[in-house]
Amino acid sequence: MSGDLFNLRGKVTVVTGGNSGIGLGFARGIAKCGGDVAIWARNAERNAAARRELEAFGVRVSTRQVDASREAEIIAGFEAHMQEFGRVDCVFANSGVAARPTIPSVFELPTQEYLDLINLNLHGAFFTLREGARHMVARAKAGQPGGSLVACGSLSMFFGLKGKEHYAASKAALGAITRCLAVELGQYGIRANAIAPGYIKTGIGGGADAATLAAVDKHFASITPVPRPGYPADFEGVAAYLASDCSAFHSGDTLVIDGAYTVNM
Repeated sequence: MSGDLFNLRGKVTVVTGGNSGIGLGFARGIAKCGGDVAIWARNAERNAAARRELEAFGVRVSTRQVDASREAEIIAGFEAHMQEFGRVDCVFANSGVAARPTIPSVFELPTQEYLDLINLNLHGAFFTLREGARHMVARAKAGQPGGSLVACGSLSMFFGLKGKEHYAASKAALGAITRCLAVELGQYGIRANAIAPGYIKTGIGGGADAATLAAVDKHFASITPVPRPGYPADFEGVAAYLASDCSAFHSGDTLVIDGAYTVNM
């Protein structure tokens, strides 16, 4: 990756859920290209580890414990961020939770579980993008247009999943939200896009044992044209691109990062 092409020096990016997995992949891509990064996540120990890793790239890194399911914490987080950095150029709304794999049917999906997942995956992401955009618009009106909003979706944006109606609904709605933001905010030079990851090996297996995870890896490798699982490192480049001025005319899109799994179905 060329640091000159995706030059992020002077830019500041907020990544929710950025202390591990795909979120840390996003943050790492930003830092490698010289961008400053703010990590928002609830686990202080993981936040500290992510900060140490990212600071090794010579950029400014901050961490903040923010519950992305709470609107008030998101608003307060941006207020504190602006006091610390003075600007926000890119926001990755990445915080979210996966649906439990053991829900056999929509009729077995507990109402509270449905509401809790929607509250974090959809409402929390919306509030994150909205509040980030609020500061970008203020900067644009002051004579400095531009900015990038990114929502982390999934392939459930396109496929039906038994027992995961709440998860698929949250991710599909994020795609609609980013398209609406792209249309509304384009006048300020702000673009909005979503990313739809395929099967990604993040190191979080939901309690599954090593043999089960290996079997899942093998299964997806057998039906994916690029015959392997994805990794957080596969999201470094797309993060750098979306945060940089190279993507200044790329808006309203959903970028599928899945090794051609979707088009092979």
